[in-house]
Amino acid sequence: MSYEVLARKYRPIDFNEVIGQEHVVKALINSINQEKIHQAFIFSGTRGIGKTTIARILAKCLNCESSSKPTPDPCNKCSNTKEISTGRSVDFLEIDAASNTQVEKIRDLIETVEYKPAKARFKIYLIDEVHMLSPASFNALLKTLEEPPPHVIFIFATTNPEKIPKTVQSRCLQLNLKTVDEEILSSHLKKILEKEKINYDNDSVSLIANTANGSVRDGLTLLDQAIAYGNGELLKEDVKALLGTIDNSLLIELIGSVIDGNGKKTFDLLSQIEELTPEYDNILKDIISTLHQISLHQIVNNSESNDIKELSTKIDKEFCQLLYEIAMNAYSKFSVHPNPKEALEICLLRMLTFNPLQKLSEGISSNKDDSAEKKNFKKSELKVQKPKDIKAINNNIFKNNEDWISFFNNTEMSPFVRNYFGNMSLESFKENKLTLIKDSKIGDIPENIILEFKSVVKGFFEIEVEVFFEVGNVVSSPLSLKDIKHKEDMDIAQKSIYEDQDIKEFMKKFNGKIKTDTIKPIK
Repeated sequence: MSYEVLARKYRPIDFNEVIGQEHVVKALINSINQEKIHQAFIFSGTRGIGKTTIARILAKCLNCESSSKPTPDPCNKCSNTKEISTGRSVDFLEIDAASNTQVEKIRDLIETVEYKPAKARFKIYLIDEVHMLSPASFNALLKTLEEPPPHVIFIFATTNPEKIPKTVQSRCLQLNLKTVDEEILSSHLKKILEKEKINYDNDSVSLIANTANGSVRDGLTLLDQAIAYGNGELLKEDVKALLGTIDNSLLIELIGSVIDGNGKKTFDLLSQIEELTPEYDNILKDIISTLHQISLHQIVNNSESNDIKELSTKIDKEFCQLLYEIAMNAYSKFSVHPNPKEALEICLLRMLTFNPLQKLSEGISSNKDDSAEKKNFKKSELKVQKPKDIKAINNNIFKNNEDWISFFNNTEMSPFVRNYFGNMSLESFKENKLTLIKDSKIGDIPENIILEFKSVVKGFFEIEVEVFFEVGNVVSSPLSLKDIKHKEDMDIAQKSIYEDQDIKEFMKKFNGKIKTDTIKPIK
């Protein structure tokens, strides 16, 4: 006896068995009960969510012989419903638009419309992937769609409704099917496993439901594969091996190392992951999902995961968004990259490159110390000179706010650190304790930002410092003074332009005007 795949064996035969599409089912049932059945329908949505299945159920509802009129509960016993289920009904015509794009095929179909159904109540035409029809084919359908015979109903199924001409859409009742929620799909898969008497664990089912991305058919196909791979059982480790996924703890550790800017640890973890023969696009999807959870928790504080909570405190909001954009950009180009492993590596390298902590060179570059000194610290430009002993350091690094401003302006830092610390002023520096005044609008400083700032200070003064913050009135900060200086330079530049005699004469002669936003001070 031939094996029947789960996707066909457990295909819904009535509206009660349809999952995740309650809004569509309710609309169809109500229209049948009220005997207000539209002449043409468009079922739209992604693959494997029930477009064709619901179309067949609707056809059975309209042509069921158990009732004298259309019923929302087809009997699935009469000849009409059985023939529709098996694809043998002469009054229910399924057409694949992908292989029948020519206008001649549609014209042939239109010619049959006038003929009444052979034995059913309605003659129903189901055109699958209708967006594949040519413009000429759509034009040929228009008149028939607008004024069809009372015994004819059209059902269009499509994954790309935007490709259907507006003139066609306006003549149809459009119902958008949504992807099935992961929990609903998991519950559905568990019921099937119990019916099939197959041992399973909850984690394995969750993995399959997550990978299916809301498609019931994809979920059932994966379930078939997993059962075969596990020799009649469904276990977490087998499903992971089949899907090419990795343990969540490894993923969390990988993202943590990226946030810490530790390039060596990041690629050591990636080597461990490679041993599990993963699907690299799935890893990137998991990274994107985790970054989304971190970002969401930072705003609404909704995560129950301790890992997500911990990571959200280590990274500032802006940098998290940057990592998310880098990952999304990499994923969008993943399919065209010749080597999936290299695509993931480049993505991680970009994340590390833009990391404020700038630790990528650890364990990778042999010129770490030289490059750090050249790139990060302009010691000769700093007004405050480095003392020799620790006591002198404690007394002379930051004597006043001017010293703090001089240090900030002459030391290279990442944009993230500059945006935070550049809006602060000096309160005090004593016994290696640096206290800065920040505005009340500035929230908690992310851990990675503080770590980078401390590394900058240590790299210049060769001492460890503790950093403290006090909320108060920031009198003069490096960035505010920079803004004031820029405004003064602009005022001088504008004044010199408007007072220039040659420019005055030129404007007078040609009735010209000066665009103020184009004036730039000469550096």
